Amino acid sequence: MFRLFFFFLFLSAISLQSQSEAPPALDISFHKERRQMVLDKLPPNSISVIFSAPIRNRSNDVDHPYHQNPNFYYLTGFQEAHAVLVLLGTPTEIGDSSSQEILFVRDRDPYYALWEGGIKGPEATQREFGIDKVLSTTRFSSFLSSLQGINTIYHFPPFNDVRDHPRNAFDLFALQAAFTGFIFEQNELSKPEDSTVTTDQEVLPAIIGSLREIKTEQEIAILKQAVAMSAIGQIEVMRAIHPEISERELQGIHEFVFKKYGAKHVGYPSIVGAGAHGCVLHYTANTSDMVGNQLVLMDVGAEFQNYTADVTRTIPANGKFTKEQAEIYNLVLAAQNAGIEASVVGASFSDPHRVARSVIQQGLTELGIIQSTEEVRTYFPHGTSHYIGLDVHDPGTYGPLQANSVITVEPGIYIPPNSPCDPKWWGIAIRIEDDILITPSGPVNLSAAAPREIDKIEKMIAQDSPLDEFVLPVLDSVID
Repeated sequence: MFRLFFFFLFLSAISLQSQSEAPPALDISFHKERRQMVLDKLPPNSISVIFSAPIRNRSNDVDHPYHQNPNFYYLTGFQEAHAVLVLLGTPTEIGDSSSQEILFVRDRDPYYALWEGGIKGPEATQREFGIDKVLSTTRFSSFLSSLQGINTIYHFPPFNDVRDHPRNAFDLFALQAAFTGFIFEQNELSKPEDSTVTTDQEVLPAIIGSLREIKTEQEIAILKQAVAMSAIGQIEVMRAIHPEISERELQGIHEFVFKKYGAKHVGYPSIVGAGAHGCVLHYTANTSDMVGNQLVLMDVGAEFQNYTADVTRTIPANGKFTKEQAEIYNLVLAAQNAGIEASVVGASFSDPHRVARSVIQQGLTELGIIQSTEEVRTYFPHGTSHYIGLDVHDPGTYGPLQANSVITVEPGIYIPPNSPCDPKWWGIAIRIEDDILITPSGPVNLSAAAPREIDKIEKMIAQDSPLDEFVLPVLDSVID
């Protein structure tokens, strides 16, 4: 009973901490500034079109929870489906004024509100999001037809999984179809040699990607929250893990912590792989009923205010690393430390990977696991870094590292059963991943709160968990 009391005290502490002050959030000025930055790069007489994300179907008449297109969200802050943003290189007359930014959104629909929730509609959206012009999607096709003198059309590759919603004649399916027709018409009109229209699917992604690479102070504050949640999730799992626990229970503990802190989603499907499962880089089945006396690789990140963390720890379920596990683990840790040290302003984006790979290559050679430098890729098959932000693999230039970008440093070694090495290494899979803020004064490890060193991990696993007393009744006892 005493430990149960502390379990509920733990839950209350998380709840109180998460509600103690207003969490960081983006305001409308952020999105307004991003739109203006894009507009500043557009040539005269051009049009840029960005669609909201499709509603993805899970099965039959059940859809997945809606997740907005990150590029669309970045420029608008708008979270509803069936919408489209238009940015114009030259101001265009719309009604009684001219504008370079128009957002088309659905009209309010009481029937939809009954089943799925409210729709803001054009007027409320314009008031709330500060966009110059917000019009009904019913006007999108006629708006395109009214445009004159367009010579450049920028857009992203169209979504290929858009469904036609029979109740909505102006859904995303119809909006994309109208835009496709507009492109065709403009190309037909430009056939004479003295009039050409260029359609480009690379410039707009490059412009927005370069902006998203560098985070503002607001974005960094949000990312810090997401990363902190993820680090605490790793800590609580360390305290709760034991050989009899399942992969999905470990996943649940991570995601429970995230939700207690206010994260609505995970940033990507959670990876919890025990033993050889950890050798599958994107293992998300998480189906083992018992992790046993194995290492467990956990790559899990909270998504908070649309921004996602990406943190990985690998820990022994029974609380102690074996000699072989410790040798591989310390090799990965040394590679990660070298990669973090290389994450400095002006360095090549590939530098963290180059130095991490060099450490692993030398270490695997000394352990007799590989005999040639080319073999390192057999056991370290992925890159070391990527940007994070609105996407777990955020866009960017992948050029020299710049201040206020956030990257991962995540070397790993994976030795599946039946690998061409001593069987004592088989089944060892280790990845250590942290989220690194690039600053003028050096790299900052945002996820350092989650232990990385072997002695600290083992000490954390030895601690009591507030979840130890959380025991559910046997199902048979509650089934009639």
